[in-house]
Amino acid sequence: MPTPPTRSHGRLAISANAQPRELMSDTPRLKGAWCARVVTLFPELFPGVLGASLTGKALQQGLWALDPIDLRVFGTGKHRQVDDTPAGGGAGLVMKPDVLGRALSMAGNGTPDDPARWPRVYLSPRGKPFTQADARRFAAADGMTLLCGRFEGVDQRVIDAFALEEISLGDFVLTGGEIAAQAVIDATVRLIPGVLGNAASTEEESFSDGLLEHAQYTQPRSWQGRDIPEVLLSGNHGAIAKWRRAEAERLTAERRPDLWAAHLAAKGD
Repeated sequence: MPTPPTRSHGRLAISANAQPRELMSDTPRLKGAWCARVVTLFPELFPGVLGASLTGKALQQGLWALDPIDLRVFGTGKHRQVDDTPAGGGAGLVMKPDVLGRALSMAGNGTPDDPARWPRVYLSPRGKPFTQADARRFAAADGMTLLCGRFEGVDQRVIDAFALEEISLGDFVLTGGEIAAQAVIDATVRLIPGVLGNAASTEEESFSDGLLEHAQYTQPRSWQGRDIPEVLLSGNHGAIAKWRRAEAERLTAERRPDLWAAHLAAKGD
């Protein structure tokens, strides 16, 4: 009896291809579905975590699409070189502008020129910190292109020529932009209508209104001598909302004074 095929769980083998490769090609891509095009030296890393849970289900349903573009096939010479030594000297290697230019031009095929409709992002430790507001902005677009850097970064001329928006996950350095790209895509895709199922679940999350989210509890009512706050069991929705707001404000003031100061400034306090 033949062995039944195993489930891929949203992962497909990817071969080198100069064309954007649509993942989950055996599933429908709904007309107008939001799309992420990712220029990377490691297309096999995608969808990665994006192929699991709700984002993976939405990918299979065609609510959004993922097109990894293998940067290596745009390389020069016999060995498909994508990098070279820094001009002016220094350690490490820099990704070449001619190689990146060809890849980004290919990624731009069929996409709007307006960056509001199709943002073009370079994941960079020197970029602007990524925020929930950015995720909402990206989710409102038709899709986006993400460039995953490696080595010492990319030639500045590419950033200038393609007007790339530099985005950072925080004040630390990764070995490449692939993990950051998946984080940005995840934060964005979950805001696309239909992905989470319950749109209201995003309304009280951390950063949705400039505050950190209040604490959450569930059954059992008592665990290891710790009880659910009585107000949450009262059935008084007004009191519950007031408690949650107060908790969100307390946590934000304690843990993120920068967010708290911005919140107070926005209120005019």
